[in-house]
Amino acid sequence: MPTSSTSDATGVSTTSSTLGGRLAWAIAAAVVLIVGYVDLWRGGETLAPILLVLGYCVLIPIAILKR
Repeated sequence: MPTSSTSDATGVSTTSSTLGGRLAWAIAAAVVLIVGYVDLWRGGETLAPILLVLGYCVLIPIAILKR
């Protein structure tokens, strides 16, 4: 799939593939959070907190800040 290239005010070329990268990180964060909440609902005391911290403190910020 070809990507379109544009130039912003600073002259930096951006492509539509950056949106795809952000979307992939956001989907990964959503999946990790859902698995974490399902494990928490089932009574998980070890994996659930690890997944929730990973989702909220690592993956969501990456999805927001990814260029």
